[in-house]
Amino acid sequence: MSHEPDNTIAVAMSGGVDSSAVAALLRAQGHELVGLTLQLWNQRRLAGHEGMPEAVQGRCCSIDDVYDARHVAEQLGIPYYVVNQQDRFEADVVKPFVSEYLAGRTPIPCTLCNNHLKFDQLLTTARQIGADRIATGHYARNHFDDSRQRWILSRPEDKSKDQTYFLFGLTQEQLSRTLFPLGEMQKPAVRQMAADAGLAVAQKSDSQEICFIPGGDYNTFLKAYLDEQGEDLPNTAGELVTTTGEVLGQHEGIQSFTVGQRKGLGLTSVNPLYVLAIHPDSHQVTVGSDEDLYSRHLTADRLNWISIPELIEPIRVSIKVRHRHTPAMATLTRIDSETVRALFDEPQRAITPGQSAVFYQEDEVVGGGWITSNN
Repeated sequence: MSHEPDNTIAVAMSGGVDSSAVAALLRAQGHELVGLTLQLWNQRRLAGHEGMPEAVQGRCCSIDDVYDARHVAEQLGIPYYVVNQQDRFEADVVKPFVSEYLAGRTPIPCTLCNNHLKFDQLLTTARQIGADRIATGHYARNHFDDSRQRWILSRPEDKSKDQTYFLFGLTQEQLSRTLFPLGEMQKPAVRQMAADAGLAVAQKSDSQEICFIPGGDYNTFLKAYLDEQGEDLPNTAGELVTTTGEVLGQHEGIQSFTVGQRKGLGLTSVNPLYVLAIHPDSHQVTVGSDEDLYSRHLTADRLNWISIPELIEPIRVSIKVRHRHTPAMATLTRIDSETVRALFDEPQRAITPGQSAVFYQEDEVVGGGWITSNN
């Protein structure tokens, strides 16, 4: 699994400072490079439709980002290509996102994109143009462990920028052909490196929004997207109930809710109420106190293992249940080849079906899966 250092490397260029700095760093090291950008979503699509905002700033994969990536490639004197993957992105990321939300779950499109499209397609395209490796601006580390004969994915030096939560689905083959040059660097040093290379994107802000959902308004996006497709928003109106089944009110659709949500419930109460669970079959949404949001259990399926080939015996891990969650200690137990159950040492807040659960031992990513239950 070794690679010759003079082989051409394809750099995944998003137009942001991180991937641009990677290109500048590898170019300075003397590598032959090709810049690649995946065109995933037409940023003007749905703009202004059914309440969708006209503005498209602040999202990744915009036309401006493609322009910035191309400009950086020109500055560095490397070939650059834009690869149109809009159809596949819609099929593998957007449509599953819509289906999950309509089923009362809260998916993570960025992880879906990494797992099913970005790394897979970038490696395919890289091989077509004579490169056997790709380099990305993700903050992560990887290396081959001789004793285990496995590629290992680890958290980066800059823990505040750790992106391993979104990368748990990478296969051994993908890890073997991917470079993460920023894994040992801190973000300020990356910006300085870009500035030293004379790159105009050195101080460019990081993208904060999901590329196809401006403003983070999922409900408005769902309505607009379904309308564009000639479909009606399913009628999932139902009851807001307590944990004992008492009906507190009505809601207009389960797609408007996510576990842990407090605002927008349409209820008045002496004490704050939060969404505890969403029941797609009955269309009921259970609400309760902040204390009720805590659970010591989760079940996850659609697993991918990285540091181990599979889970046989129970193991001790720390688990992230969302990107900004501090990993919490738990015992992980196999249910079957596709499913695991975790028992946390301490109750965790708002474990949300549809989100990822990523398992760690120290800084190593053991693997991960998709949360199906929090009880």
